[in-house]
Amino acid sequence: MRDTGLPIEEVIGEVRGALLEPGIGVLTAEPGAGKTTVVPLRLLDEAWNDGTILVLEPRRVAARAVARRMAELLGESVGDTVGWRTRDDKRVSSRTRIEVITEGILTRRIQRDPTLPGVSAVLFDEFHERSVHADLGLALALEVRESIRPDLRLLVMSATIDAAAVAALIGEGEAAAPVIECAGRTFPIDVRWRPRKGKDKIERVVAGAVAEALTEPGDVLVFLPGVGEIKRSMSEIARVTDAAILPLYGALKPEEQDAALRVITGQRRVVVSTDVAETSLTVDGIGTVVDAGLARRPRYDAASGLSKLVTINHSKASADQRAGRAGRLGPGVAFRLWSKMEHASRPAHEEAEILQIDLASVVLESLAWGVRGPSALRLLDQPSEDAVGEAFTVLEMLGAVDDEWRITADGRRMLALPLHPRLGAMVAAVGDGPLGWPAAILASLLEERDVIGGRPSERPVDLWTRLKLVVEDDYRVPNTDVAALRQVRRRARELIRRTGASEGVVSIDDLGRSLSLAYPDRIGQKRAGQGGRFRLRNGMGAEVDKSDPLAHDEMIVVAELSGDKRNVRIRLAAGIDALDVELGFAADMTERTFFGWDDERDDLTRRIERRLGALDFGTHIQPVEASAETTEALVDRIVSTKLDALNWTTNARTFQRRAALVAEHRPDLVTTNLVDRQLIANASNIFTSWLNGATGRRDIEALDLLNILRAAMPWNEVEAIDRLAPTHFTFAGGRRAEIDYLAEVPKVSVRAQDAYGTSATPSVIDGAVPIAVELLSPANRPIQITADLASFWAGSWAEVRKDMAGRYPKHDWPVDPSA
Repeated sequence: MRDTGLPIEEVIGEVRGALLEPGIGVLTAEPGAGKTTVVPLRLLDEAWNDGTILVLEPRRVAARAVARRMAELLGESVGDTVGWRTRDDKRVSSRTRIEVITEGILTRRIQRDPTLPGVSAVLFDEFHERSVHADLGLALALEVRESIRPDLRLLVMSATIDAAAVAALIGEGEAAAPVIECAGRTFPIDVRWRPRKGKDKIERVVAGAVAEALTEPGDVLVFLPGVGEIKRSMSEIARVTDAAILPLYGALKPEEQDAALRVITGQRRVVVSTDVAETSLTVDGIGTVVDAGLARRPRYDAASGLSKLVTINHSKASADQRAGRAGRLGPGVAFRLWSKMEHASRPAHEEAEILQIDLASVVLESLAWGVRGPSALRLLDQPSEDAVGEAFTVLEMLGAVDDEWRITADGRRMLALPLHPRLGAMVAAVGDGPLGWPAAILASLLEERDVIGGRPSERPVDLWTRLKLVVEDDYRVPNTDVAALRQVRRRARELIRRTGASEGVVSIDDLGRSLSLAYPDRIGQKRAGQGGRFRLRNGMGAEVDKSDPLAHDEMIVVAELSGDKRNVRIRLAAGIDALDVELGFAADMTERTFFGWDDERDDLTRRIERRLGALDFGTHIQPVEASAETTEALVDRIVSTKLDALNWTTNARTFQRRAALVAEHRPDLVTTNLVDRQLIANASNIFTSWLNGATGRRDIEALDLLNILRAAMPWNEVEAIDRLAPTHFTFAGGRRAEIDYLAEVPKVSVRAQDAYGTSATPSVIDGAVPIAVELLSPANRPIQITADLASFWAGSWAEVRKDMAGRYPKHDWPVDPSA
């Protein structure tokens, strides 16, 4: 191959030297230097290269474009000396000696065969993007070189990276890897700041900047964070120019991507791209860049367990990479849609993806490699223990690891599929069975871009709508993304090719059954009386808009959530029948027994509650049987109600009071304390034997408390109580009246005529406690209460006698009743 004249040619000798000895190196080269396409070609004829060179690219579109460019430099077709291999596509042959691959493919190759047969060198391009696949692939490749393949050459290449840190990471022993630096060949860039105001819609600001950019020479490259912004901006740009407006993002068909990369003779063009055009790709003819300053990145919140794509402000290094795209042909212009002051506060480099995402895949790969987690691998950045712990929890739930955190056979089957472990668990579990096709579609729908465009809050939640778009050619809904739909179909067919399943009829019932295998922790149950609100199996609350059809389903399975712990929104879900959940997760169902007092029934109950995590699958009441546990529970009820559960009779309370009086005045005879406080303290000793065989409230209420209290005292104390505090007092005339011990002081009530002849005041406890006498008229109405009957006869009786004689003249009203 002839000299390309690119700056990288000047350091090829250093690169060759580093890969010859020690066999590792770090190459930093500014944009436009030619490192991606030239370095692999210049290494083809090295003495140590008797096999294939693998070149890792972060994106499929970059892998294809890089392979094409290298093939052009050799004057060959792709698939000859240079080929590509991505997750869904490959162009290689037996003659291929340079394979441009997407980063995840290297990990799969190493896991299948750590010797990497036929591979001479691995080149990690654009390592500054710090994708998790690049970090993991490098860590495994370093171990392969260290333990199995010391002849394996490794070169890390980047435009902007902390070269010293990478050199130390991949170095051997105390020696860091050689670092080769190469200047680029970019022309001066005139950076112009066009900050967007808070309320300005991004598409309108972009269109205005493009109109200004088109006054400069060359074509325009616009950077936006996602497909939605690209489509809206293209509509706005069309209002201000008749230039060709071309989209560029990963989900486009290869021919559409190629069209965006080529200059159009005789017509200006505006290429509107995600960050796929930031590195590796060469977009010919660009003179001006319009950069919205935004990027879309995955973020994982270990506290909530949610992963989501978020739009962030990109780093200074990323801004420089994007601006550099305008300086390939000559002096260029870069419009930045943020302020110079804001730029100063941006991070210097992108944060590693491994610090931001759900780590289930990383942990599973680590276990398959034979280590207990990413902490045992040589990584530039180590993820947090919390994030690793969350990943282990998910993998254990999916059956990918056992309770000793070893990878299982199911876990290895998941790894064999190019899917996140959740989706891999679903596809592997159904295999080539009847759910194989719907599972493959679901996995593709969830891995690829949404087939329904528009704002997330405006899209339908139900996955059935999307699945119908895939399987029914004539079915359409507003904002159907035809390109994304095409990609999902290709992806689903590739998955069933791997599993041996076949296309077939899909039922709406298939969705929930399949999806629950991927998201068993996100099975949701509708909250009673709360439209659109669900409780998930993991205890989290989540909701959909009340107008969404899924808001009325009793049970759903949630595939995508957004928001935070206090406001979790369901973005993608499918309905599922409760019976399917019970059958599918019977082994995980728990039965919790609640044995105790049921306030609603006001009785002792044994309630059996069936649950799946936080989900309630019904409760039934079992009859309470007599047992020691039942007796103890009934005694506890007596104590918890402070004796109110007991059926207190007047006789029982009276005996309690009599005992207290005797104990107060004759502590030498009665020492047992029967006040409520003591009964509560000694409830177990007092009531247990009386409740043997009891089963509920009626048995408590049927207790004979008088007998229980008497039995709680020694017989001699009971005898003393009966003698010293009798239940009745007999007057001189023979009238026997019951003593009311529950009054403020002991009291008897008798008609005045029945008290005649009683001269002394009645008393108990050998005269220590006087009894108040309530004298009644012949009509049993109170006349007088006296605590000194003798004084009353001698004093106040005269007035009472006069009044009573007038009212009841037929009755005897003596002057001296005591006689």
